[in-house]
Amino acid sequence: MAHTYVSAVVPAGAASVWQVVRPFDGLPQWHPAIESSVLEEGEAATVGALRRLRFAGGDTTVLERLTALDDTARAFTYELVEHPFPVRRSVSTLRVLPLTDTGEAFVEWSAESQEDAGDSAAAQKLVADLYGSGLSALQRYFATR
Repeated sequence: MAHTYVSAVVPAGAASVWQVVRPFDGLPQWHPAIESSVLEEGEAATVGALRRLRFAGGDTTVLERLTALDDTARAFTYELVEHPFPVRRSVSTLRVLPLTDTGEAFVEWSAESQEDAGDSAAAQKLVADLYGSGLSALQRYFATR
């Protein structure tokens, strides 16, 4: 099992950041790599919801299922259901924590995945790059407000 972890400090309060990242179908609002997100089943805040993401600049799509949502902890977990990646199983968690000394938010995005040994490094780099670019975009999103 591989573990990928990315984090960033976002220049806004945790509650404000959570409002932006919480909607399960909301990635296109702040992540430049995601062109569209369509709920195929359930509501944006319903465990079990399915979203179909289309990546920008291509025909790549993935289907993901929301498996946990905790507004108190400001965290949600989802799993890949259909995808073209060299991964047998992948479960990701996004969490927003308050930085009490600055009033900013600490956002962490991680994935636990299973892939063939030969695909592990490339798969982890793909996830780290995707999550890293998303968190950088989230920082810019709030820096301009």
